[in-house]
Amino acid sequence: MAAKFELYTDKGGEFRFRLKAGNGENVLSSEGYSAKSGCKNGIESVKKTATMDERYEIKENAGGKHYFMLKAGNHEVIGTSQPYASMDGAKKGIEAVKRAAAEAEMEEV
Repeated sequence: MAAKFELYTDKGGEFRFRLKAGNGENVLSSEGYSAKSGCKNGIESVKKTATMDERYEIKENAGGKHYFMLKAGNHEVIGTSQPYASMDGAKKGIEAVKRAAAEAEMEEV
């Protein structure tokens, strides 16, 4: 299975995307967008910035798990990862986004 962006509408009616790696794992999820065009622009932003190390920030949540955020040039969060048990797991997640994003196709689900 190739990596892909899934564009969908959440229960609140907002548009969101998630990047799924080739193994089907969800590696990056967006915030909600009021318009489909904004969500599609978010996907394009991920494709453009995914390889830029300086756009990633790793954080630790209250439960001690690590997650990362990918930020646009204006410092707005484009996407957030799932929580990982370790810092190393979060770093591997970043590498998965870097590998998958540029070539991933978009699919509306």
